[in-house]
Amino acid sequence: MSALSRLARSMWHQLEPIHAVLYFSPEAFAEAAALGYDVESRWPSYFAYRTAPFGRAGARLATALYHSFSPAMVAGHVPGVWDVAAPEKVLEARLEAVDKTYRGLLGDQVTGPGAAEAAELARRAAESVTVGGRPFAAANLDLPWPEEPHLVLWQAATVLREHRGDGHLAALAAAELDPCEALVSFAAIGAAPVQNFAGRGWSEQEWAEARERLAARGLVQGDGQATERGRALRDQVERMTDELAAEPWRLLGEERAGRLAQLASPFLGAVFEAGLLPMTSTLGITTVRVPD
Repeated sequence: MSALSRLARSMWHQLEPIHAVLYFSPEAFAEAAALGYDVESRWPSYFAYRTAPFGRAGARLATALYHSFSPAMVAGHVPGVWDVAAPEKVLEARLEAVDKTYRGLLGDQVTGPGAAEAAELARRAAESVTVGGRPFAAANLDLPWPEEPHLVLWQAATVLREHRGDGHLAALAAAELDPCEALVSFAAIGAAPVQNFAGRGWSEQEWAEARERLAARGLVQGDGQATERGRALRDQVERMTDELAAEPWRLLGEERAGRLAQLASPFLGAVFEAGLLPMTSTLGITTVRVPD
């Protein structure tokens, strides 16, 4: 694994939690509820917030974008989320949610010189990405930049994590893993417990059939645990994901990337100290080993 790929992975660890508060903070749920969304589950607001940059996206487009969610799960929310609130209103609400979340966590630090410098560096990295084959990154880059530094930082972190995610889907396609197989193979290496993937909407039968297909390829054992071939394939996926995510960090440079990580650390620390994110997630940030 190259030094640049390692840097891309490290910056993902730094920026992903800064972005992810949108889907978990009380302020985000409050803004969603004010728009009329049911917040008993996080999924109505999740699909609204994350899909809004695409406008009134339909179920097929959303299914293609989200990939690892079952088509039935996606269709249960999209396009219905736009009957509750227009995408333009959702975009306003998500910035309001992020603003309230970080002001609540950090107070005046959100307008300090450190936040301003972090925002400048993060925006420079975000605006450097190539958007070909990167729909989530492109849609978020098309949005106007907010004025407040902490919101610029959040939006740039969003572009960069979506750029990485778009590349991850390409890596899964290269590994010939369909949407459900991608999750089964990920659970098989212990990246997250199987039950954590229930929210993606796949039935027990669909999960079992995906496991059977992977077993036929020699990628998982009968108990669902990955074989050596299965682990090697997932390593390949992670390696390619890091390589495809390296572009903005190559252009920003290691020194400025390190400076961004330093300046963004109060945001990262505040998110973790507040306990806003689940201890285990389907991202596997703390469990997936870095391929050599």
